[in-house]
Amino acid sequence: MDALLARLTSTVPVARNLEQLTRPLLDMLGTVTGLESTYLTTIDLRAGEQHVLLARNAGTMTIPEGLTVAWTDTLCKRALDAGRMATSDVAACWGDSDAARQLGIQTYVSAPIRDDGGELLGTLCAASADRRSISPESQSLLRLFSSLVSQFLQRERLVADLRAANEQLATYALTDALTGLPNRRALFDELQRELQRATRDGTCVLLGCIDLDGFKSVNDQLGHHRGDLFLREIAQRLSLELRGSDMLARVGGDEFIVVGPGVSLGGLPRSQGPLVDRGEPAQAARVLEHRAALASVGRFDLDGHALQYAGASVGVVALDPAGLSVEQALHLADQRMYDVKRARRRSIEMPAMVTQAAD
Repeated sequence: MDALLARLTSTVPVARNLEQLTRPLLDMLGTVTGLESTYLTTIDLRAGEQHVLLARNAGTMTIPEGLTVAWTDTLCKRALDAGRMATSDVAACWGDSDAARQLGIQTYVSAPIRDDGGELLGTLCAASADRRSISPESQSLLRLFSSLVSQFLQRERLVADLRAANEQLATYALTDALTGLPNRRALFDELQRELQRATRDGTCVLLGCIDLDGFKSVNDQLGHHRGDLFLREIAQRLSLELRGSDMLARVGGDEFIVVGPGVSLGGLPRSQGPLVDRGEPAQAARVLEHRAALASVGRFDLDGHALQYAGASVGVVALDPAGLSVEQALHLADQRMYDVKRARRRSIEMPAMVTQAAD
């Protein structure tokens, strides 16, 4: 027993996952009990299933890892219901278990694994196809091992919960709550990465500002609830029209930004700073600008009201990223958007919207 405890002391502190903890425990449990198979199960009470997660087999009888059986047919459930840990005559004690009969189990001992709140997580078991006596010492050791597994499982669950919570918080920090799009912070990070990547690759960056002309009138005429619906629908339509490599972000009340990779600069000289206004880069910017603008035009059904929207002002620029800051890049895109807005004001009366009750 002293050698066993020494092995236990050296095993538990270094275990980094459930398998690293449980494999040695199953070996030790087999040595102490003399039973052929020792195994760890998990229990899904909602699904009504017991699953063999890890197993050690040292005889003719095999408890396969991955085995799933109906919880109501298991020896574990019968032992828990009867308040009995062990039997050397399964056939006489629980002969109605099909699973035990198919596996050929005659000797069986188990201990439940519960969390601190009493929830049943699984069982730690040992079994053989022949009859063997189970000593009180073996049962005490099994209870100790099940307690160790329980503590480890709860620690893993806590770590997983904390990791998930941190990931959720990170997502919230980078996401616009209304539209589900990336927010200003996420956009700045992505734009910085895109500028760095383009500098390495010798390509331009496409950056666009999208301003929803007349959005204040939507809120004033239809109410903020429908204004929010309009923003969500605009976000969805724009997202569908953009390339998979583009990021669309909402950075203000009615302002969206799109950033994505552009084409090769191809040795084009920089005439007036970082703005590339010729060749393939400029053409790519105009194509993206047209697609985004067209996506914002049309009828929007907003909770019983139809809005015929003339579209947003969209300005997209192709930028040489060398030495360009995020703020400078956004300023250039913003300038292009206002140039487009002024041109639209000269050609159409804005806001060009018609609202009516939906059909």
